[in-house]
Amino acid sequence: MSMLTKLTRRSLIAAALGVSLSMGLGTVSAQPSKPECIAPAKPGGGFDLTCRLAQAAFKDGGELTEPLRISYMPGGIGAVAYNTIVAQRPDEGNTIIAFSGGSLLNLAQGKFGKYNVNDVRWLAAIGADFGVMIVRDDSPFKNVKQVMDAIKADPSKIVFGAGGSVGSQDWMKAALTARAAGIDYKKMRFVAFEGGGETVTALRGGHIQIYMGDAAEAVTMLNGGAPIRVLAVYADKRLTGKLADVPTAKEQGYDIQWPIIRGFYMGPKVSDADYNWWASAFKKVMATPQYAELRAKQGLFPFDMTGAELDTYVKQRVKDYTEIAETFGLIKK
Repeated sequence: MSMLTKLTRRSLIAAALGVSLSMGLGTVSAQPSKPECIAPAKPGGGFDLTCRLAQAAFKDGGELTEPLRISYMPGGIGAVAYNTIVAQRPDEGNTIIAFSGGSLLNLAQGKFGKYNVNDVRWLAAIGADFGVMIVRDDSPFKNVKQVMDAIKADPSKIVFGAGGSVGSQDWMKAALTARAAGIDYKKMRFVAFEGGGETVTALRGGHIQIYMGDAAEAVTMLNGGAPIRVLAVYADKRLTGKLADVPTAKEQGYDIQWPIIRGFYMGPKVSDADYNWWASAFKKVMATPQYAELRAKQGLFPFDMTGAELDTYVKQRVKDYTEIAETFGLIKK
């Protein structure tokens, strides 16, 4: 075989391999330009925290050469962002949108309008959170029982606040606790706010007495010097880190757990290539020790899931939430 023939053959093989490789990687896009993370609420609170965690993770991991920009789209505890993405921005491959267990609960109750859990692409879960009961640090309440006893004595004097309306996850945590204490949850005074940031402001101002928030938010607030005290965590066991000394609701006689996942979805018409790039990028950064440290600093616990696995999980959770909401009469059959 002549040298020319050998070279030609090698060239053809290389070309064939190149085509094959190109086809194999055809579903993975190039790095997105001007990457954006949408927090579906005002600054502060869980959605903001979720975007900031991703922003820090990608900065440290080097997956993005451009910084992940955070923008805010408040309204309907995620409903405005969900509707906007599905109807107006369905194919933006550079945009990820934060969601939480509360988002799934709202979807279960039909609070996102005509769209449902099947109308977006569920991308990645980046950590788990848990519900907490929060008061001001000068509050007379030292535990959950004292709060429940005060409600029994005079429901009008205790005002709950939360980042969501009746039927939201924060409302649900309060209602489940009240029901466990033998209290008619319909008598509870409840004020809805647009996100955790506004709720904390109301708590600090004395406009509400109890904030049914999330552990990660509480850790962020405590790290920032907020004058708050956490009375209980809604987890199966005590948490580690900043809230290690806080007893669970179960320890205090209220056997209620409320785990919350935090993650991202994308528009329904985002290409497989763009979707797979983000899924792969999240897998890479979440596998690093640096990410574990970042997650812990935000008060979150391990819950890493992407792609089809997350899609299955999300749809099952929405089904479960639907059943819970029905027991409170929040869904009309």
